Amino acid sequence: MIYKSKSIGMMIVLAGIAMLTLTTKAKADDWNKETNVTLSAPMEIPGQVLPAGNYVFQLADNQSDRNIVQIFNEDKTHLIATVIAIPAYRLEPSDTTVITREEEPAGRPEVLSRWFFAGDLRGVGFVYPSDQR
Repeated sequence: MIYKSKSIGMMIVLAGIAMLTLTTKAKADDWNKETNVTLSAPMEIPGQVLPAGNYVFQLADNQSDRNIVQIFNEDKTHLIATVIAIPAYRLEPSDTTVITREEEPAGRPEVLSRWFFAGDLRGVGFVYPSDQR
């Protein structure tokens, strides 16, 4: 009987650890706003042009500045760019992530303008040096 009680106690402890692990992961995703992005054509970001492909956008883990965007390759093994952005706001939240672009003259890639997080009114806006545009 005592042995059975120890087994149940151990199962409760393990279940609690598993739940804590899942909660931490969910908060980390919400914190960094990790977003998988597929570009069907090249797109300009501050400092460079991203070729068509799959990327991961996320906010840097920086509590004092929530406007630092990191762009990784699809499997997050290579940091492609770190971009300092500015806060951007919208009036209505969306159920999905929204990335806005600016069209450019023929022959130039579209320009990444804003990235809004699903369900949030706040996102980030990308600022370009005048000589890049």
